[in-house]
Amino acid sequence: MPPEKCWASHLHGFLIDSPTLLQIDGDTEVKSLKCLVFDAYGTVFDVHSIVTALDRIFPGQGPEVSQAWRTRQLEYTWLRSLMDRYEDFWKVTESALVATCNAMKLPLEANTRAQLMQAYLSLKPFPEVKQTLSVLSEIPKAILSNGNPRMLEDVVKNAGLEGAFSHLVSVDEVKTYKPSPAAYKLAVKKMGANAESIGFVSSNFFDVAGAKVFGFRTYWVNRSNIPGEELGVTPDAILKSLGDLIELVKS
Repeated sequence: MPPEKCWASHLHGFLIDSPTLLQIDGDTEVKSLKCLVFDAYGTVFDVHSIVTALDRIFPGQGPEVSQAWRTRQLEYTWLRSLMDRYEDFWKVTESALVATCNAMKLPLEANTRAQLMQAYLSLKPFPEVKQTLSVLSEIPKAILSNGNPRMLEDVVKNAGLEGAFSHLVSVDEVKTYKPSPAAYKLAVKKMGANAESIGFVSSNFFDVAGAKVFGFRTYWVNRSNIPGEELGVTPDAILKSLGDLIELVKS
């Protein structure tokens, strides 16, 4: 039996029976999934692992800077999509860093900015990521991310995850950001699968919402146990960590 059919057959029941998963979709019947597609930033890679580098430059302010930087980074992707003024994620990330430091009245020399941007290429994966991907090695997997191709290649390589994904898919190809349907359509194209046969995994609720509306089966990684947004969309399952995916596929 092909791997995609074998592991998909185990999904039914785990949304109910696993003690680490919260069932939130009243319909527990799971369509046959052919692959898993992961968001990168905040899901596989911890965007706040950059706090260490920030603290060296702005002692005691690393967490605050990191949170503000991430918030602006996402806001800029949404605003640029709405204005139809695309810039790639590297430029968006750098602009968000500059704006954050300006708002917090923090000095940001050119060499410091370059240092922090380079650090973004070496974000740490969450602790459970490597084991989870290893256990799920027979399942076709891809990343679908706002990151540009170079950013994705570097962060995956620096995390020691080369070979873990069959595709590193960047929205740079369509010049707009998630949650635009055009972004999710890329996964359908690259994986050669229908939307309903793709399981999409993200820690970002806006991303899960966009993927669900597009037609993916959606798994929200809610590590902080926060309430979902009121967007009229319900994820198919909530995971406490990426490791809970193992419970979805083991027999």
